Amino acid sequence: MAQTLRIIKKYPNRRLYDTEISSYITLEEVRQLVLDGETFEVRDAKSGEDLTRSVLLQIIAEHEEHGQPMLSPQLLSHIIRFYGDSLQGFMGPYLERSLQVFLDQQQQFRNQLNSLMGQTPWSMLNEMTERNLDVWKSMQRGFLDAATAKPAEPVRPATRTGKKAG
Repeated sequence: MAQTLRIIKKYPNRRLYDTEISSYITLEEVRQLVLDGETFEVRDAKSGEDLTRSVLLQIIAEHEEHGQPMLSPQLLSHIIRFYGDSLQGFMGPYLERSLQVFLDQQQQFRNQLNSLMGQTPWSMLNEMTERNLDVWKSMQRGFLDAATAKPAEPVRPATRTGKKAG
């Protein structure tokens, strides 16, 4: 089933209306759509103009301002310098490819780490706990067996003739 394009209308009062759920949504909810991998467009309610980039940039700006920034002032300055430069048209596709390579390598690293470890950290911890519990039970069983075992009969020393005394 092909995923339909979700349309979000932006009104002059800056409110965002999600046509799929027939409700107003916040910028944070738009961010969640991005995180969930939803395909959507933000359109001006009157003109129909595509405002998706503008809204996405607004989300980035808010997270850069209030969260832990990813974009340093130096990086932002470099990006600004590319506007109007003869290489401006190459910069967007270059950044997209670079980010995709980074994401691919990140996924590859996670896969290798999981295959090295064989599992997630939680399942490894569970297995280690089970092994420790088995060792503990075995040790306790050994102590119990030793405590309840019959003492062995003492061995009598042999006489010089090779016969046991007694």
